[in-house]
Amino acid sequence: MKILMILSNPFIVDPRVYKEALSLSDAGHEVTVVFWDRHAEYPIDDTVEKVHVIGIRNKGFMKVLPHDLFRNPLWWRKAYKKALELYNNGYRFDVVHCHDLDTLQSGVWLKKRLNVKLVYDAHEIFGYMIEKTMPTSIAKISFLIEKRLIKKVDHIITVNDPLKSFFSKITHHPIDIVMNCGELITTTYTPPKNSLFTVSYFGILDSSRMFPKIVEYLGIIENIQFLIAGKKARLYKEVEKVSKKYSNITFLGSIPYSQVIEKTLDCNVILCMLDPEEKNNQVGLPNKIFEAMLTGRPVLVTKGLYYSKLVETERCGVSVEYDFEEVKKSIIMLRDDPKRCEELGKNGLQAAIREYNWEKQKKTLLSVYERLNA
Repeated sequence: MKILMILSNPFIVDPRVYKEALSLSDAGHEVTVVFWDRHAEYPIDDTVEKVHVIGIRNKGFMKVLPHDLFRNPLWWRKAYKKALELYNNGYRFDVVHCHDLDTLQSGVWLKKRLNVKLVYDAHEIFGYMIEKTMPTSIAKISFLIEKRLIKKVDHIITVNDPLKSFFSKITHHPIDIVMNCGELITTTYTPPKNSLFTVSYFGILDSSRMFPKIVEYLGIIENIQFLIAGKKARLYKEVEKVSKKYSNITFLGSIPYSQVIEKTLDCNVILCMLDPEEKNNQVGLPNKIFEAMLTGRPVLVTKGLYYSKLVETERCGVSVEYDFEEVKKSIIMLRDDPKRCEELGKNGLQAAIREYNWEKQKKTLLSVYERLNA
């Protein structure tokens, strides 16, 4: 089958979309990704491991608008027109695969125009995600838009049970779970080879994940180092600035996903604290959990959330209250108890080998496309 994916993030830094596109390509499907290159950082026409990748940049009126909220309708239209151009020039795709709500309108237009299949890949509950940065009215409108557009979808893919439960209440279309697990890199535990106890965080630099304040707390802990990397958005510059104040903090900037696992192996513990007051965090299952499992590294998480229950069940990390001092105490405890660190890491690796790996998730993804092609 020929598949067109539409994505509002850069392709090479979105691990879920990257893995899905490559897996479908490896299975014999032809995949093209149209993505929103908001900051003009990537080639507008490229090939990444057999996947054709096309960027759409902010130009003209789209460039002068003050916020992505206002740019979204123009992005939908540009993605739609680019897809039609591809179709009319010979790339007769059979399926449009839309990643998250901010691409779904384009997919609905394409389905209506071309009579193709439409897959909605919901990485998050979009209304929950934007409600902390947008007015309440905007979040409510997004829920209404999703309820309307989801009626046109042929199949839904999402990331965990809470999200499947949410979508099952607003649609009767089939829903499959494809978790954001990574590919197994080893079946044997390998201890870190660093000389200094190392904490890492590679991900979104956001206040709901304790940034930038957490830097000040970890910056004064003796005999540790803290590695940080993140996308060039939100608090990037502020975190970079604060990191320079402490000799044990290393700010790596923005790194591609292909480097994340390698750098995680160099660490002793992964930081993954989420603000429990945010609805999106209450139902989320971050990539960090699976990256920690794959590398055999314990993860530090917020107590009482969906993702922390998984960590507690698998005994692959430590869950603590969402409190800076508690995080600091837990890191010191793990620093001073290498045997516990190793035991938690080994538990995570065994969970990854047994269940939480991309090979298992890929089978679900490919089965969705087998049914679409039936």
